Amino acid sequence: MPPKRKTTRRTTTRKKKTAKKKGAKPTNPALYARVKAEAKRKFAVYPSAYANAWLVRTYKKRGGGYRTA
Repeated sequence: MPPKRKTTRRTTTRKKKTAKKKGAKPTNPALYARVKAEAKRKFAVYPSAYANAWLVRTYKKRGGGYRTA
C-alpha cells in the first residue's frame, strides 16, 4: 500500500476591490422597454441567449443604440 500524500492548504490571494464596470446602457430606454416586453412575450424562457440576441438585434434595427457608462 502506497504511503498517504500530505495535502497542503492552498492559500488564496485576495484581490483588491475595484470600481465595478458598468455595462452598456440603451440610448432610448422607452424603445428598449417596448422591445424587451416583446421578447418576454415571444420567448418561453426570457433570460436566455436567444432572447437577448433577438432583443439587441431588434432594438438596433428600430434605431436604438448603446453607450458605455
